Amino acid sequence: MKSGLTVAYWAVLVAALLPIFCAGLAKWGMFKVSPKAGGYDNNNPRAWLARQTDWRARANAAQANTFEALPFFFAAVIIAHQAGAYQMRLDVMAFLWVFLRVLYVLMYVADQATARSLVWLLALALNVAILFA
Repeated sequence: MKSGLTVAYWAVLVAALLPIFCAGLAKWGMFKVSPKAGGYDNNNPRAWLARQTDWRARANAAQANTFEALPFFFAAVIIAHQAGAYQMRLDVMAFLWVFLRVLYVLMYVADQATARSLVWLLALALNVAILFA
């Protein structure tokens, strides 16, 4: 029996950290600004994020969407492993899913709505493929 994490399981770890990246991106550059001057308010972070506009609001929305995508991805990878999927194929698909989700976040923040939606759809289709791998 092999020990250690597969590439697909490493992809699960990276995917789990992606929403934290999005939250950090939304807060970027606002930690040193006083909350009274509009800077990040750690006493009420959700209300602060809800008041953001433009790319900060989109980064926060990307965070929420990324959290929403995680359970299906996690389940698909675990089920594929349990079902004995061909490991190389599973690893490649999981890595590609993470790549697409990073691209999705970048397109969300850059306000590229149509391209972002296409990438979202590709990642969803890939997630289904992982499930049936």
